[in-house]
Amino acid sequence: MTVDSAADALMPTYNRADLAFERGEGAYLQNWDGTWYLDFASGIAVTALGHGHPHLVAALTDQAQKVWHTSNLFRIPEGERLARRLCAASFAESVFFCNSGVEAIEAAVKMARKYHDDTGNPHRWRVIACHDAFHGRTLTGIAASGSDKYRKGFEPTMPGFDHVAYDNMNQVRQAITDETAAILVEPVQGEGGIRPADLQYLAALRQVADEYGLLLIFDEIQCGMGRTGRLFAHEWAGVAPDIMPLAKGIGGGFPMGAVLTTQAVADVMGPGSHGTTFGGNPLAMAVGNAVLDVMLAEGFLDGVDTVARDLWAQLRDLAARYPDVIAEVRGAGLMLGLKCAVANADMVAALRGEHMLSVPAGDNVVRLLPPLIIGHDEAAEAVRRIERACVHLGGEASQ
Repeated sequence: MTVDSAADALMPTYNRADLAFERGEGAYLQNWDGTWYLDFASGIAVTALGHGHPHLVAALTDQAQKVWHTSNLFRIPEGERLARRLCAASFAESVFFCNSGVEAIEAAVKMARKYHDDTGNPHRWRVIACHDAFHGRTLTGIAASGSDKYRKGFEPTMPGFDHVAYDNMNQVRQAITDETAAILVEPVQGEGGIRPADLQYLAALRQVADEYGLLLIFDEIQCGMGRTGRLFAHEWAGVAPDIMPLAKGIGGGFPMGAVLTTQAVADVMGPGSHGTTFGGNPLAMAVGNAVLDVMLAEGFLDGVDTVARDLWAQLRDLAARYPDVIAEVRGAGLMLGLKCAVANADMVAALRGEHMLSVPAGDNVVRLLPPLIIGHDEAAEAVRRIERACVHLGGEASQ
């Protein structure tokens, strides 16, 4: 077989842009031709501390010179330390480390079923999830995600999920049956179009879960780890879940996931109930602790919130001036979405033409997911590039 280029050997599962980046610094990436791009994609909310962060680089380099992998047959002290720190900073009392968001979702669903089985309710196994959600691309993930486009070609779908409208408590209550084990919700839908849930809705989910003896699962894979200006998005509602899958920003770019739980859930997950070969290895744990060092530093999350509010205000002003291009600004913190009046693919391309990276989402939205380390200067620069993209797309500034 003749391969015309290296790319031809890759399975065509991605619609890749014709860009390849050689290096990064902070909120910028440099293409192979030397062009710098303002990165408001962050690898889809992954490089939360930007590129080349010195503390993360030092932690990874130091650990790489010691030991990379030993497996979970042995203790991993840095993992124990990271688990304690995550528990101290959250509702959680126990942590399971894995490698990715969808692995965290798989573990969360298993935990919900195992909890009810062990507590005398084996008939409780179904999970209420939301339309337009995204929980990953395994068979469990696409079954949990309430979107036909992810399921097409992979049916019949794995059973066990009942879908309701997002942010709608009436439908949640109507969906509860004697077989319901848990409710699975993203506090801010990402792939579904940057849709933050009403804080009263999140609080009501906690109330109804307690009322019916259900487990509440908040999927904070994209909206967690500081993205909304608090360490976890659900904190804004003043309630806590029983189970919380995490990934993306938790490793700052290193493949890493986690599931945070209460002790009651952790107690049913004895030896052999779940596992992972690579999850929680020394390299991941070193980076995870380094990420937490930065995010828990005094003033860091307040700084994220301050810059986010500044960027939000500037984007709202821009949308008011270019309504024929930007119909609405959505989101929370530095998880923002531009609901477009033009095709969102055209906006992504126009931004790329202005050397700015963004991410498309459902409902004709463009996601803006900058590194959490941006300041007011990068926010202002992003707005200037977005305005030039609006003009390129034919927008005329209104007075």
